Amino acid sequence: MKVKELRELTNEELNNKIYSLKEELFNLRRKKAVGQLEHGEEVRRVRKDIARAYMVQRERELGIK
Repeated sequence: MKVKELRELTNEELNNKIYSLKEELFNLRRKKAVGQLEHGEEVRRVRKDIARAYMVQRERELGIK
């Protein structure tokens, strides 16, 4: 997910997106532990998406455009 797409979301939608990304990360980690995960880079992608979402959230708190 790109930062531009995250910036277009409302605050509530952004919070919901963060929640769903955290759920996805949990499920991927569980699959990895059991050995069912084929592509390990998915975990990295989701972690980066969460970080991007938190960055946009923090920008809004500070009033940065």
